[in-house]
Amino acid sequence: MFQTYEPRTDRSFASKHAPLLRAELKRRELDGFIVPQTDEYQNEYTPASAERLAWVSGFTGSAGAAIVMQDKAVIFVDGRYTLQVRDQVDDALFAYEDLVETPPAKWIETQGAKGAKIGYDPMLHSLGGLEALEKAAAKSGVVLVPQRDNPVDAAWADRPAPPSAEITPHDLAYAGESAADKQAQIAETLKRQGADAVVLTSPASLAWLFNIRGGDVAHTPLPLGRAILSVNGTAELFIAPEKVTNSLAAHLGDSVCVRSEAEVADALRTLGTQKRRVSLDPALAPAWFFKELESAGATVMKQDDPCALPRALKNTAELDGARTAHIRDGVAVTRFLHWLSETAPGGGVDEISAAEKLEHFRADGGDLKDVSFESISGAGPNGAVIHYRVTTETNRKLEQGALYLIDSGAQYVDGTTDITRTIAVGDPTAEMRDRFTRVLKGHIAIATARFPKGTSGAQIDAFARLPLWEAGLDYDHGTGHGVGSYLGVHEGPQRIAKAPHAQALLPGMILSNEPGYYKTGEYGIRIENLVIVTPLAPVPGGEREMMEFETITLAPFDRSLIDPALLSAEELAWVNAYHVRVRETLAPRLPEAVSDWLHQATEEI
Repeated sequence: MFQTYEPRTDRSFASKHAPLLRAELKRRELDGFIVPQTDEYQNEYTPASAERLAWVSGFTGSAGAAIVMQDKAVIFVDGRYTLQVRDQVDDALFAYEDLVETPPAKWIETQGAKGAKIGYDPMLHSLGGLEALEKAAAKSGVVLVPQRDNPVDAAWADRPAPPSAEITPHDLAYAGESAADKQAQIAETLKRQGADAVVLTSPASLAWLFNIRGGDVAHTPLPLGRAILSVNGTAELFIAPEKVTNSLAAHLGDSVCVRSEAEVADALRTLGTQKRRVSLDPALAPAWFFKELESAGATVMKQDDPCALPRALKNTAELDGARTAHIRDGVAVTRFLHWLSETAPGGGVDEISAAEKLEHFRADGGDLKDVSFESISGAGPNGAVIHYRVTTETNRKLEQGALYLIDSGAQYVDGTTDITRTIAVGDPTAEMRDRFTRVLKGHIAIATARFPKGTSGAQIDAFARLPLWEAGLDYDHGTGHGVGSYLGVHEGPQRIAKAPHAQALLPGMILSNEPGYYKTGEYGIRIENLVIVTPLAPVPGGEREMMEFETITLAPFDRSLIDPALLSAEELAWVNAYHVRVRETLAPRLPEAVSDWLHQATEEI
């Protein structure tokens, strides 16, 4: 199995570990320290050796931060984790703050004591994030003190060793474009920008640019490292020597020089000595890189990572791979839904056994490389915890009259999947059907949206929320995130969310479509399919170039949760047409009993 269900932390972590950190801070003559969730690579999901926020507080969510002072501590999480943080972090030791409403910078500005020395690790903060902290500190009189080594690491006696998984080539049949061509493409971008080189700090960019994959981060095939690409197309790849194999060296070729990651600092100083103009992304790169380059004499050009947008614009091979992967995944999910329909009513299914069964069906297909994230398997009130992770301590039975939410995904060499289905165990209540159907209406609104070229996800996010807003309801997460190609299940720069963002939705981008509704203490609902942004055929009489979405996820919805009276004729037609497509695509690939069940599950409403 690719996932386990033992608790990684508990509420005692704060009482056990915060004092150890405070002792280390006292030794360094610091009054406090900022502990972000992220690692040195600004990854969303981090290896065990970088789980510093979890170690000091007990919080294991994918977004958050803490400030630990000598006399108090505060933890910041967003709306996805308001329930989880209360379960994991001792409120006698940590105050809770909203990461959006009161981020660490605002807390320092309003709560920081004049003259207080608060340390930070410049490898764990982007330049943009650090500048916000510095601006806040200037207003409050707080003194921010960079640390050469992280005090959490010094206090963490049994810290795991950094990961060292081998790096492997990603076959051209799946990548769709050679690494040499990608390097030439990015070199042309640098030339247009007037840059001599770009420093790439994001492992996802390394994976895409060099057509490589790794295993340093759980459930995401990332190779941790750095790279410098010069305007002439040559590159230096900085990775741990133990990750290099003969096949990797042959794959990279003569234009890529492989060096130890420990040599990055020397390479940056060389760029400075040569007075190079160096491109660096202030939103992704740790602040440390800017300081090193500038102090060495380089001219730093603050620009977006040039690999991020091309990586998001999937080529034909990647899109075909994604479609194939979703058919394969749809077979596994449909087998699971059939099994659940037969087994859950008997009362013998719990959150862990259900998640394990779904992973079994995926593995049974023979092509599963990993799950794409830890499955969110939530029954009843646990389904209302947006990023819930089931453990042996929280595991619940799927009881009659309850809703069960399963958000899961897979990593296949030809594509990454992410799907959520909500299932009624027994007869749902009228309220459950109402809420589910409103979420479904929002899902359909995104799936059928047509929008002019240049539209961002922020401009269509409200489409998904309107049916809920009409009933005085909403949800506290984005409607859609980008998805990689055998890479991260969460990938930028594209997204669909309330927060303003400039990135337009462009052909070839893959996003999730996942509105939801969560009733604290009772149930959660989410419906998620992945979609591809595609050009729309010219509209008769139209004046603009238009886009639309192609839904690629294939698995039935629970028809018992749909209230047809709430759907328009067009919405009802969409559901029925989607179910016909699911049936026609998957039924021939399923065992006879599952195929028969699918025909019933997708009958016309």
